[in-house]
Amino acid sequence: MQTVADIMTKEVITVQRTTSLRELAELFESHNIGSIPVVDDKGTPIGIVTESDLIEQGRSLHIPTVISLFDWVIPLEGEKSLERDLQRLTAQNVGEIFSTELISVSPTDLVSKAADLMSDHRLHALPVLEGGKLTGIVARIDIIRSLIK
Repeated sequence: MQTVADIMTKEVITVQRTTSLRELAELFESHNIGSIPVVDDKGTPIGIVTESDLIEQGRSLHIPTVISLFDWVIPLEGEKSLERDLQRLTAQNVGEIFSTELISVSPTDLVSKAADLMSDHRLHALPVLEGGKLTGIVARIDIIRSLIK
């Protein structure tokens, strides 16, 4: 059975919170990738940013449905939802749009585990961590290529 180490990309492109969205877009385009791990100053993974995170910046602002109660106006989706949308639309760097929920695999995990995680969480790539350090990344295309071999 194949492990993640057998199919992962070992040379990983990373970004930091301070990376501009323009630089991020250029990395996505020039390397033909859709997900990039976000690391801190020490190189420790702290999240991931995807093309979808960047594309959300260009979408229209959804004005929430509200109800009026006495002198109050209450958004039905909640104030946090509108605040989050506004923050994404005005973002200038990776730190304002990346996901801190980091779902990862280890190099010794079976490829089937990576496939299950990607499917269950609707992800296109998973960072590969060993002892808290980033050692690679595995994408859906890597799994597909492994099926052909």
